[in-house]
Amino acid sequence: MIRPMVQSLPSRLIIAALAILLPLLASAPARAEEPEWRTATALGGEPRYPAGFAHFDYVNPDAPKGGEARFGVEGNFDSTNVFLGTKGTPTAAVAPAYETLQTPSLNELDISASYPLLAEAVRYPKDFAWAEFRLNPAARWQDGEPVTVDDVVWSFATLKDIYPTFTSYYSHVVKAEPAGDRVVRFTFDAPGNRELPNILGQLYVLPKHWWQGTDAAGKPRNIRETTLEPPLGSGPYKVTAVDPGRRVSLTRDPNYWGAKLPVSIGTNNFDRMTYDYYLDPTVMMEAFKADKYDLRAENSMSRWVTGYDFPAVRNGQVVRTNFPRRSSGIMQAMVPNLRREKFKDARVRQALNYAFDFETMRRTLMHDQSDRVNSYFFGTDLASSGLPSPDELKLLEPLRSQIPASVFTAAYANPVGGSSEAARANLRQAVKLFAEAGWTIQNGQMRNAKGEAFTISYPVQSEGEQRTITPFSKSLDLIGIKLDMRIVDSAQYQNLLRDFDFDMVTGVWATSLSPGNEQREYWGSSAANIPGSRNITGIKDPAVDALIDKVVYAGDRKDLVTATHALDRVLLANNFVIPQFYSTDTRYAYWNRFGHPEILPKYSFGFPDIWWYDAAGAAAAGLSR
Repeated sequence: MIRPMVQSLPSRLIIAALAILLPLLASAPARAEEPEWRTATALGGEPRYPAGFAHFDYVNPDAPKGGEARFGVEGNFDSTNVFLGTKGTPTAAVAPAYETLQTPSLNELDISASYPLLAEAVRYPKDFAWAEFRLNPAARWQDGEPVTVDDVVWSFATLKDIYPTFTSYYSHVVKAEPAGDRVVRFTFDAPGNRELPNILGQLYVLPKHWWQGTDAAGKPRNIRETTLEPPLGSGPYKVTAVDPGRRVSLTRDPNYWGAKLPVSIGTNNFDRMTYDYYLDPTVMMEAFKADKYDLRAENSMSRWVTGYDFPAVRNGQVVRTNFPRRSSGIMQAMVPNLRREKFKDARVRQALNYAFDFETMRRTLMHDQSDRVNSYFFGTDLASSGLPSPDELKLLEPLRSQIPASVFTAAYANPVGGSSEAARANLRQAVKLFAEAGWTIQNGQMRNAKGEAFTISYPVQSEGEQRTITPFSKSLDLIGIKLDMRIVDSAQYQNLLRDFDFDMVTGVWATSLSPGNEQREYWGSSAANIPGSRNITGIKDPAVDALIDKVVYAGDRKDLVTATHALDRVLLANNFVIPQFYSTDTRYAYWNRFGHPEILPKYSFGFPDIWWYDAAGAAAAGLSR
């Protein structure tokens, strides 16, 4: 999960004696078996909010409207078309212009509850063979045109065709077609995939008439190409200005069709939102200190501890706070490209883990604040631990010949460093593993039997990332491996990832609390060679594929957790990646001119969605504008 009946008539060849029963077969009992229309869906339980609820209970329904929210973004962009997975560097700043069929509750991500947005209701049969969505008749594009079934059908087919994420995510949805004036039906390739109706609610719906029209210069638009034209959406904000590579501005639409929907009450409170782009992270930090943007999510523990001693923090104009990460599991890691021959041997990959002294880096760079990642679902109950349970063994035993033996005999554990003695011992073990895989140190360089040197090209995007890779590079140098690290710009980096043109990169995967079909794109064989897919590792493993199927087709929450634990164990035991580190809290700093609900939702800090501009508070803090 990432973050949606027609009765068959009897054959005309049926014997005449049954003909008298046709009226009965087509009457009330048959219709009673048709699935009911639902106003909400959930995977792990019952939705919290009933039909006709007033608003989410974590919002302020009387929040004032007005003011501006300003954001700083590291990098640049060359496109406002965010639905291309293989071209350009798009800006995510245009996201508030778009809407999906349904929208989640920020207090129910653990059960993946979704509520009406463009679609007012959904239905599906007990065997999950298809799903239908009924559009809200009031739904409108920002140019006043109605949102239609044709828009939904076209969006599904187009996005599945051009965007690798949707290609994998909806791979089991074989068709979208009209099923009435306001109803669209999605047909699945097989029954039993209980997640599909829910994740189809996450489908972005795009205006077919706009994309098939022409721009202000009379040029035909093409959704398969980059563009810098402000896009047309159905959402609460219009994109009003685009300064290529520098800024995107949005304005709240006073005619937004969904302003009175229960899911909208208390949200979308700012009149304007501005996203400024910065190429240099140091300049970006200085811009925040100078009050050039409002909120900063700090990902550098060193900077959090040492870089926020400036007057606005000391006098309370800037607020610092931590918010727990509960919305997803995380795998952050150094990722060897398994498409390269030198990384195909699992012993090589395990050796690289032994060369990574996390504990020393944690002490010297992170002020002992971050934790070592030890699961692909780190920070959640989906993370495996200890030895497999009896229920997990039922899934793992049939795959015993295809998975590492350690899955059955030992809990996964990363090597532990932290001292010069431990680091030396780990490097000795790394050299031993390299030797077993056919690599030995010759004249100070790690080489194979052909005399080829083991080198690693490692593109990075920022100085912060460079600082965390440098200690790893120095450790590798001690065993004759040269790691060539270079900073590349956003466009270059995206191109390298799309074409899998790297030896190693840093990868981050956030997995929802209800994992499912997205796992195919993360680790599945079918995605390994699709340019732009999230399987940047290049994993092609039949046992992993089989366990992903168990996750996707899990019948209930208990089965889902069991299958996810089993998948996690096999991914870890193969040493596909070198796990890095993550914090269980997100650190925020913001200028004190805003209000927010007293109790924030369980799974989100909520900015800017449910915050508002507090004119009186800003004036009291000397921050009026």
